[in-house]
Amino acid sequence: MEIPSCPKCQNTTIVKSGVIKDRQRYLCKSCNYYFTVNKLGKKIDSYYVTKALQLYLEGLSFREIERIIGVSHVTVSNWVKEFKVTKPNHTDYHPTYKIYNHLELVEFLKNKDQLKGAGMIITELGDKFMLIKWERFKD
Repeated sequence: MEIPSCPKCQNTTIVKSGVIKDRQRYLCKSCNYYFTVNKLGKKIDSYYVTKALQLYLEGLSFREIERIIGVSHVTVSNWVKEFKVTKPNHTDYHPTYKIYNHLELVEFLKNKDQLKGAGMIITELGDKFMLIKWERFKD
């Protein structure tokens, strides 16, 4: 375990001095300063933040992104707010997505009929691939 140092004088001569709100309280012996160590939150890899924002821009909902990436929809919503991402209007096109492993993706791409009439993008998602396809709404 890492020994905390005093935030006021950076000295490591500290002792435990009780618990407040389930957090350990310390006393610095050199300057008599009481402090608690900041809780380190669970850090999510920036790869997943980027993927979540890409999927949001492609038209997927927060809950769909939650199911795909495995990160809370509230977290995705907070990232969208934090990075000030705005979703463009997709009135003529409807995105659909499907997760494939490598062999399934190759089989899908072999059929040329499935590639016509729509734009698509393939993105890596861990050991699988996500195919996002935009099809025009039928009038």
